[in-house]
Order: sequence, then C-alpha cells, then structure tokens
Amino acid sequence: MLARLRWLIGLLVAYLRDGWSAMATAWNRFWFAPTDPTTLCLIRVLAGLMLFYTHAVWTLDLEAFFGEQSWLSREVIAQANQGGYSWSVLNWFRSPVALWSMHVAALVAFAMLTIGLWTRAVSVLAFVFTVSYAHRTPGALFGLDQINSLLSLYLIVGPSGSRFSVDAWRARRAAASPTGLAPVARGPLHYSLSVAANLAIRLMQCHMCVIYLFAGLSKLQGLSWWNGFAFWGGIANQEYQTLDLTWMADWPLVINALTHLTVTFELSYCVLIWNRWTRPLVLLAAICLHLGIVVALGMPTFGLAMLIANCAFVSPTLIRSLIDGPGQRDSNAPLPLTKHAPHFVRHPSTATEGRRLAR
Repeated sequence: MLARLRWLIGLLVAYLRDGWSAMATAWNRFWFAPTDPTTLCLIRVLAGLMLFYTHAVWTLDLEAFFGEQSWLSREVIAQANQGGYSWSVLNWFRSPVALWSMHVAALVAFAMLTIGLWTRAVSVLAFVFTVSYAHRTPGALFGLDQINSLLSLYLIVGPSGSRFSVDAWRARRAAASPTGLAPVARGPLHYSLSVAANLAIRLMQCHMCVIYLFAGLSKLQGLSWWNGFAFWGGIANQEYQTLDLTWMADWPLVINALTHLTVTFELSYCVLIWNRWTRPLVLLAAICLHLGIVVALGMPTFGLAMLIANCAFVSPTLIRSLIDGPGQRDSNAPLPLTKHAPHFVRHPSTATEGRRLAR
C-alpha cells in the first residue's frame, strides 16, 4: 500500500514538474525568443506618419487649444483630471513663443521617428509629446489618442529603427567603410534578430487583445447591441457620417447581422488571433471593420491607427517578401550569430564568406 502511495506521489510530482517546465519554456519562447524586427520597423514608419499628421493639425489653431487663454482653462482641466494622475509638458510652456517652439520641436521629433533618425532617443520624445498633448486637452481625447500613445510607448521597447530608417542606412554605410571592418554582432541593424523586438510586438499584440475584449464587453451593456440596432445608430448619425448609408433602413436584417457580427468579432479577437489558421480571417475582418469606419463614419485617423496597430500580427517574413520581393528574402534573412561572436570582424567580400564568419 505504501509503495503504491509513493508511486502515485511520484507521478504527481513528475506531472507538476514537467508541467511547470513546459509552461516556463512556453512563457520564455513567447516573450523572449529573438525575432526579426521588420514588423516593428514598419509599424514605426506608419505610426510616425500618423503621429506627425494628427499633431500637425493642432497648428491650425494652436493657442486656442493649448494657450493660456485656451477654450479649456487649466482650472477646468485640473477639475476634469481630479481623482486621477495626468502629466503634460505643455504645462511648462505658457507664453506663445514657448508654446510654438515646443510644438515645432514635437513635430520634428515625430518626423525623425518616421524616417528613423536617432530612433531610440526620438521614440522616447515622441511618447512624451503624444501623452502631453492628450492630457492637455481631455475634452478632445478619443480612441485615436489612446492608440497613438500605445504605439509610441512600445516603439521605445524594441529596435524600431533597425530597418526602413536613416539609422539602418548609416549602419550599412559604416559597414562598407574603407577600413574593411564590418560590425557583425551589433550590425548592420536589419540583420540582427532581437529579443527586444519580440517583446515590443508581444506587448502590442496583448494590448490589442485587451482593447477588443473590453470594447466587446462594454457593448454588451447596451440594449441596442442586444436588439441589433446599434449599427444603425452609427451610420445614421450625421455628426460622423461621411457616406450616406441610410438606405440600409430597408434592410433591417442586414443591420442586425452587422451589429452582432461586430460584437462577435471583438469578443473573439483575443482567442482567434493567436491561431495561425484563423488569424488571416480575423485580420481580414479587422480590415473590413476599420476601413468601414474610415469610409463611412468620418473617423479616418482612428480607423487607420487601428489598422496600424493590427500590423503587430503580420509576419515579418510576409512583410520582407512584399517589400524586398520573394527572390530577395533569403539574402536578407538574419544571420545566425553565436553567443560569443566578436563585435567586429573583417568585412566579408562575398555572401558565402559572410555566412562562414557568422558561424
């Protein structure tokens, strides 16, 4: 009897030990496996363009929104933020000259982020400016500002300037310098697999799952989403309407179906997006949903920002194939580097010699 008991306990211990080991291995692989930063770099370019545009529009009436005599006074903003924590560097720039100087500096930072010049430092500035503008105008805070803040934050984490950037061009130029010394373990930047790139993409992916899940759960609290008429309320609202879809009033079943499909999509996104077979269908549904917002509901920047964030689920291999061409994929593939590879080796004269040195 005791022998059987010890045997069962041994099985239980082995089960728990193997389960813990498998879970730890999966956790580390999910978060910390080195990956190609191409997807992160593409998001940097697209997010940088969005940040530049959405903040450049403030230039049309900057002082009315952020000046000392703005439509929302500092006292009103303090009351709106009462009970929470918010910060903004705009609070330091009170004179018109200082305000305009800071605004120009912010636009320059967003432009530098887009082209990838001194990306690591500029990404921090882009995040600070993005959050500062959002906190200074709580009355104009919408989902667009939140997605912009999300993207700018996670661009800090990974090497978002390692491709499609001035930084990458400078690294390639340095590698081809007459000295004949090419950085292998630390560059060229677009040849390096990166743990930080994987971490940044995973954070974006998880954040997107949370956004869609809570968007779906919040809709379940509204009666119009249960009875199927919420979609009609959106397309019939002339405040946001850019495309007249009121003809759909003659198709109530279609309106009901689109309403329930929207909720179903948002609730199932966090589950189906992780499966490689259902992911293309989920991304296709996201494209249809957000392009519909762009075309019909008068919110093009928000719809495009959500599509940019969804790019976190696009494979870097696919992006490389689309940009570089299928025939160039192998030549641009990251070279395997050993843990103890030297920082600098002689610049290889051929691709074969380069692979030999990398091994």
